[in-house]
Amino acid sequence: MSLTYVYLLIAVAAETVGTSALQASQQFTRLGPSLFVLFAYAGAFYFLSLTLREMPVGVVYALWSGLGIIFIALIGYFVFKQTLDLPAVLGMGLIIAGIAIIHLFSKATPH
Repeated sequence: MSLTYVYLLIAVAAETVGTSALQASQQFTRLGPSLFVLFAYAGAFYFLSLTLREMPVGVVYALWSGLGIIFIALIGYFVFKQTLDLPAVLGMGLIIAGIAIIHLFSKATPH
């Protein structure tokens, strides 16, 4: 796996953790969780910027947002006991298919 993809996965993980911590910040009224959110997003954008050295912004953003949606949905399901209906699951399946197509066939990404 290219280091570019490692940076992208770190960016997605940081963004996912930061988004999950938004719940604990209670609309930024609790200092500790609020600072955690800010640092997580700062890390996410830093590693996202490293990814942009090797990949076009449109592809990076598609991968970053798509993976983030999937991970947040999984966290919502397992941590916050939120459920998804069939159309939501099918839509996320299409996101995964799109990510696979970009990764496997696009010449705009490092292989």
